[in-house]
This record gives sequence, structure tokens and C-alpha cells, in this order.
Amino acid sequence: MISMRLTNKDILSSVRAQLAVDLNCKPDDFDRDGFVFCEAKDNPGRRPFPRGERHFEMYTMGGGVVVSATPDILPYLREQLDGKNRDEAFDMPFVYGQGICHLPDVEKLAPIPVPGGIEIVTVAQPDIASLYVYEGFEYALNRGPKPHARPDMLATVAYANGVVVGMAGASDDCEMMWQIGLNVLPEYRNRGIASVLTNRLATEILERGKIPYYGAATSNIFSQRVACRAGFHPTWACVYRGRFDDSLTAPTS
Repeated sequence: MISMRLTNKDILSSVRAQLAVDLNCKPDDFDRDGFVFCEAKDNPGRRPFPRGERHFEMYTMGGGVVVSATPDILPYLREQLDGKNRDEAFDMPFVYGQGICHLPDVEKLAPIPVPGGIEIVTVAQPDIASLYVYEGFEYALNRGPKPHARPDMLATVAYANGVVVGMAGASDDCEMMWQIGLNVLPEYRNRGIASVLTNRLATEILERGKIPYYGAATSNIFSQRVACRAGFHPTWACVYRGRFDDSLTAPTS
């Protein structure tokens, strides 16, 4: 086990508080049975993911479901979800885009052996910009215009014979949470490099007093396995966009 300042209890409490800011709900709403409906607001401190004019998110941490949406579609969502259970909600026809987010278990997080022939290097600010020249790592780093709303803060880079073959990056998503993104070149996959990069980066983030989290699409089983091997466990599921049009008898955009 790696010694960390943050405990699992600290991490979960901080994350619940942040998700409550994002969804405009209360932290204990995630423990309630059934559904909690909230009007989406741009609360100070929310994670700066882009939102359209018609916004919809739905989260569960295993119990009830928190639904956050703009006022124009909240009545429709209430009507459609009436009498439904959690699993039915995540399978509704208006759901579009699902993910599973993982948090580290600091009581079990331990270094993973580096595969033979691979060297792992940690890069921090202000040297992150030197990594933008490498192609094929669009999930690891935010390569768009700078300054970015979620700036890259830290990265772990895998080298094979002096060539960059994998990269995990941490973006500053909010005050306490840094999100891990990951890429390994196709010819170097299935060698354990992804898990080592993620594990090493998580440790570096925790040592800086921040919380690493790792998101994956619900269908991306390989990515979820990487997270689990790196010392993470699934903590919440989310729907981060919806489909609302005439075919679903909802208001048009």
C-alpha cells in the first residue's frame, strides 16, 4: 500500500460534494431512493465541461438517481421516468452517452511492475507543452487551443527504445479532482503499459493532494479493466447527454 494523505473516506466525500455542485443537488441526494430532479445551473466551481442550450445529465452512485436538466425538459423527464427503476432509466430512448467513473482505493493502491523494455517518465508543468508534438495521444492530453478550460497538469510517458509509445495525462477538472486520460499506441497494447501509466499517474496525483478519477464508456470493457488493474474501482455511472426530438415526443431543439 502507498501512504497517502487522502483516505478513501476523504476521497468519496469530496467527490460527492463536487458532483453535487455539478448537478445542482445535495451530496446526500445520491443516497436517496428513487429519483431526485434538479434544475441545471452553472454553479461556481462546477467542472467546466461544455453544456448546450438544452442540457441533461443523470448520475447514480449505486442507490438512487440524480437527474439534472434545463427547465424546458425537466417536466418531460419527470413524466418519462415516472414508475421506472434505476436500470430502466439508464436504458431510456432519450439517453445518449454513458460512462462509468472510477476512483482509486488508496488502501490497496500499490506500484505495478514496469514491463520489460519500457521506461516510465513523469512530466509536470511547465514541461507538459513539450508533449503536444507527439501524435496519437488525443485522449491523454488536451491538445486544443490554450489556455484550456481543463488544463493538463501532469503526465506519465512510456518509452520503448527512446520512442514514446504510451501516455497518461491528468487534467485539472476542478479544485480537487484531476481526470486521467490514456493512450497507448496499437502495436504496444496488451503488454500492461496502460495499467502502469495509470497507476503511476494516480500515485503522483495523490501525492499532490488531488483526487485522480478515471472515466470510461460503458461499452469500453478494455478501458475499465485497465482502471481496475491500476488500483481503481467503479464508483458512479453517468449519462452526460440526451437526445430530445420529435421522434421521442419531446420539445425540439
